[in-house]
Amino acid sequence: MTQSAARPVVLVTGVGRTVGIGAGIARQLAASGWDIAFSYWTAYDDRMQWGVQSGATDEIVKELSDLGATVVPIEADLVDPAAPERIFAAAEEQLGKVTALVMCHCESIDSSILDTTIESFDRHFAVNARATWLLIREFAQRFTGAHGTGRIVALTSDHTVHNLPYGASKGALDRITLAAAQELSELGVTANVVNPGPIDTGWMTDEVRDACLQQTPLGRLGTPQDTAHLVDFLCSPQGQWINGQLLKSNGGSA
Repeated sequence: MTQSAARPVVLVTGVGRTVGIGAGIARQLAASGWDIAFSYWTAYDDRMQWGVQSGATDEIVKELSDLGATVVPIEADLVDPAAPERIFAAAEEQLGKVTALVMCHCESIDSSILDTTIESFDRHFAVNARATWLLIREFAQRFTGAHGTGRIVALTSDHTVHNLPYGASKGALDRITLAAAQELSELGVTANVVNPGPIDTGWMTDEVRDACLQQTPLGRLGTPQDTAHLVDFLCSPQGQWINGQLLKSNGGSA
């Protein structure tokens, strides 16, 4: 399919549930005029406490299409080193060249220094760190847009205590993404990291929710839309001068 000049293409990873941050970002970008390729991995949701949301992919596709976007969903396990190349190939075949990469995917299983397994540690780094590097590399190798038009945004977290492999691998994600701001300078691609803070997308207990509310000056929890507004700006022409930054979008949460 030939890409419309009026609608650039963004690849958003980690869009598995309608209530997730990835879906919120995809909606905002679709409303702002982007065509959307998104990746998801049903087996991950099946392992988590919230479980698989039946019909989520079809619902997200319909929502984005209703906003004017041409949409390509791609199921892929980012543990597989070949997945990034396959995802980009599918996106480009149906939508054209990708000019923005927004990475919302993650592996996140609570465990601490003493009880984290080697298998879990390795899987976290495969998904959160290695796949981030491979997606950025694939994006850079394929990017043909005008200098200054390319965008990379990755979502991170600073939660490491009792969430060791998640936090450690997200720290690696930060470094990889911020390195891209310098290493991809010849392409004119910006690269930033966004820390959205605690956002309840179905994982919070009442205790966690109350604690987060007490630590937030604005007296509410963050929403996927809060994160989406910032990512939308970073991907816009107006966001070009923001580069190589780790930005907190958390309402001033302590």
